[in-house]
Amino acid sequence: MTTKIGITGGIGSGKSVVSRLLEAMGIPVYISDVETKKLTATDVRIRQELVALLGEEVYAGGELNKPMLASYLFSNPEHARRVNGIIHPQVKEDFRRWAQIRSEHPVVGIESAILIEAGFAGEVDTVVVVYAPEEVRIQRAMSRDAASRELIEKRIHSQMSDEIKREQADYVIINDDKTPLIPQVLNLITSLSQNNPYLCPPKK
Repeated sequence: MTTKIGITGGIGSGKSVVSRLLEAMGIPVYISDVETKKLTATDVRIRQELVALLGEEVYAGGELNKPMLASYLFSNPEHARRVNGIIHPQVKEDFRRWAQIRSEHPVVGIESAILIEAGFAGEVDTVVVVYAPEEVRIQRAMSRDAASRELIEKRIHSQMSDEIKREQADYVIINDDKTPLIPQVLNLITSLSQNNPYLCPPKK
């Protein structure tokens, strides 16, 4: 039986770093941001429904018109709800297929910034929140994205707060540039092994 873990956290929390550590330890991780972009560009059903919603120009020249989609998506919360209602079900199905192909692995993961908000928490057995103080996240995101503080703060405050995510988490990893990450990731794997006999051979 494969245990599925969901890795989430706000902008600049370092969830991608945790995902890479898990992958280095032999745990495959589905990066939902990357796969969502692929599906939005190539999935026939998503394409049909976005065209029905926004018109043929959303795939002008045969390729996804990203600026047009982004403009619609971020102009109104109701617009975001409609687009997410088209894309998220297909991403869930894609993750299920991806996880099934890797069913020989005792643990697989999915990384998503909106794991809880998008209803993906129901797809996993354990929700892991990667947490960092807001000021640390702002500085990281400004450096990474070469973006203004104002823009990063706007992006942070448009998402569910990490404090609320922590309340819904099964496991919290602190990534504050002070607390070592690797021991926490190892503790997570140990915790999972205690609850999954497939991860931990029976004692003789």
